Amino acid sequence: MKSIGFLSFGHWTPSPYSKTRTGADALLQSIELAGAAEELEVDGAYFRVHHFARQLASPFPLLAAIGARTSKIEVGTGVIDMRYENPLYMAETAGAADLISGGRLQLGISRGSPEQVIDGWRYFGFQPAEGSDEQEMARRHTEVFLEVLKGEGFAEPNPRPMFANPPGPLRLEPYSEGLRERIWWGAGSDRTAQWAAEKGMNLQSSTLKDDETGEPLHVQQRKQIEAFRAAWKEAGHDREPRVSVSRSILPLVTDEDRAYFGDDTGDQDQVGWIDDKTRAVFGRSFTGEPDVLVDLLAGDEAIATADTVLLTVPNQLGVDYNVHVLETILKDVAPALGWR
Repeated sequence: MKSIGFLSFGHWTPSPYSKTRTGADALLQSIELAGAAEELEVDGAYFRVHHFARQLASPFPLLAAIGARTSKIEVGTGVIDMRYENPLYMAETAGAADLISGGRLQLGISRGSPEQVIDGWRYFGFQPAEGSDEQEMARRHTEVFLEVLKGEGFAEPNPRPMFANPPGPLRLEPYSEGLRERIWWGAGSDRTAQWAAEKGMNLQSSTLKDDETGEPLHVQQRKQIEAFRAAWKEAGHDREPRVSVSRSILPLVTDEDRAYFGDDTGDQDQVGWIDDKTRAVFGRSFTGEPDVLVDLLAGDEAIATADTVLLTVPNQLGVDYNVHVLETILKDVAPALGWR
């Protein structure tokens, strides 16, 4: 059995061929898709965060809106770039969104990927400490965020406050019990997966990973997951972690499906450079008739090892089409693979 969610990048473009033409379209359609997915008994609605792009950015208003409109589905991110985040303000907004959703928030965070602008975090008021770099800055923001999510008081109260305080140092409010255990780290390498385990975060392994061995992506991800779980065990945490992998899965069952994706050529992993130092492997798309998809996905070692599968959706094709894709996977693919 797998927990199955969708992952939307929230693209929008004014192109006449897009059904998501404005930022408002992207946000409102995301809320509508999450509600429809809950009716299909999809387990999670996850959203990618990118800055300076025609995509979803600030996630917490969206997550709170979905939380208020739904009752069961997990609501999350995959991922928030911690280079851009004030960790204390983030803890407040995350706590509020989690309380609105009734404790269903699943926050994927990471050090981020190459963005639309050079050093975009500078415009948000952040700068790596002397002798450090942006990756270390993201990890430092993360450590502060995780610490304040414990709910322990740390701020000295005003002796003459406007409102009465509880005794002792004050914590951030609103505080949501249990959110600390629902933080995930989007790891691009085996080393960062091990670091996430040491910090007690769940693991998100995406369709992009540092190419550390030259093996297919799913094999490298399986090894990454094994390294994460070994580090988790060594750290001695008292709960079982969750692990997700993301996949682009597009069943071809209608003429519309075949018109959109019948000529898809992304049936092999791709290797490229995401910056001047990092060679990465990009995951393939899985496109075909449901029985073909079952055969292909049955050999995916990372999916077999993970407990959660996030299905990337082509959000610009509109809510109805994406509901069709999710429903087809749930009915015609997932049961044959033992995911349902």
